[in-house]
Order: sequence, then C-alpha cells, then structure tokens
Amino acid sequence: MKVQRLRVTFVRGEQVKYLSHLDLMRYWERVFRRAGIPLAYSEGHNPTPRIALAAPLPVGVTSSCELMDVYLSRRINLNGFLRQVSRKLVPGTEVVAVREVGLQAPSLQSLVRWAEYEVEVDKEGRSRQEVEDAVDDLLAHDSLPWQHIRDGQLRRYDLRSLIYDLWVADETPHTFVLGMRLRTDQEATGRAEQVTAALGFRHPPLRIHRVRLYVEETLPPTRAYRRLEEL
Repeated sequence: MKVQRLRVTFVRGEQVKYLSHLDLMRYWERVFRRAGIPLAYSEGHNPTPRIALAAPLPVGVTSSCELMDVYLSRRINLNGFLRQVSRKLVPGTEVVAVREVGLQAPSLQSLVRWAEYEVEVDKEGRSRQEVEDAVDDLLAHDSLPWQHIRDGQLRRYDLRSLIYDLWVADETPHTFVLGMRLRTDQEATGRAEQVTAALGFRHPPLRIHRVRLYVEETLPPTRAYRRLEEL
C-alpha cells in the first residue's frame, strides 16, 4: 500500500554515468533496501518497487538535477530519509533534495517539459564566431528534417521542433561549451549529439551534462512566481 510519495533530486556523476537505466533502477532499489526505507511495491505476480525516474538519461551522460519519485508503504521523516539514504550511496551519486508530493498527483514523467544541458565539443578548427553563426542559422529555421539510425531502425523527425534554445556558453583553448534547452516529454526527446551534428561538428560531444529539468507543476502563487523568475 502506498502511503507517502517522495520526490528526490539526485546527482549522477562520472563514476556511474555508464549505468543503463535498468542498472540504475536496481542500484536505487538496493540503496533503499540497505537504508531501511519502507518501499511500496506494485501488485501482481511479480511485485516491483514503486520507483519512477522523470526522464532517463542516455548512457554516458551526467546530471546534477535528476528527479525520481519513490513511493513508501509507511510514512518517514524527510530528514531521516535523506540521512539514511546518504550513508548507503556509492561515489558518483548524491541526494541533494527530497520533498513530499501528493499520492494522487500526476506521474512525474507526464510533467517533464524540457531539459537544459552543458555540452562540450572539440573545436575542430572552428572559431567561436563560426559556431555562433551556425547556431543563429539553425535557430532561424522553422523546421529541420533529420534522420538517424537508432536501435537498428531509421528514424525521421523534425529536429528543430525539439530545440527550445541553443547558445555558445563558453570556450577553452580546444573546446566549446554549448548550452541547450531541449524538449523532453513523453512524446519526443531532443538529443544533444544530434544538435551538435546539425551544427556541423563531425565528432560526438566530449561531455554532456544535464543541469536542469523543467517540470510543469501546479504551484502556490508565491512559488509559481519564483519559478517564473528562474526561467
């Protein structure tokens, strides 16, 4: 029986970035069990813990803002949850926040709208101005037909519709750091490596780090005002 629902914000660092989605879910299940967290389970012949991630990351991507809903079979103090869980984490994962949400609230996955990324790419001999011009040109398009092979299948879609914003955030002697806000919902998800390819980079990104997930929630007026200020 579900009696409490917690929304957990956690870090996925370098040490665990190559875990698959399934492996990551198993990891969290072990952590919660070892921490003595009273997990709620699904019904049926093969009960599974009621744990749900907002928007699973591709393998190899890090994040400082992952969201996860955890359903519990009995109530637990939030500080106690944070303290017990933090003791069982391996390097590369960190719980940075936890709060309670309503049991009947919409699923976390249905609330996610977009994600923001820092993406580091090799300069490949290009100047910052050349890359900024390529960014401006891409954003000026109303549509951008795109295709790539994934899981052995050819996929065709409008890449431009998945890009909310794009900019050159920084550079080092050998790399550019791009900022991206990409659509991330149940119908479509923008992928950073497709955006860099559309900008003309021949090689895949050196690093992809998710810095923010935007979740569309019904907020009290004061909190909604603060949320708008953050955008």
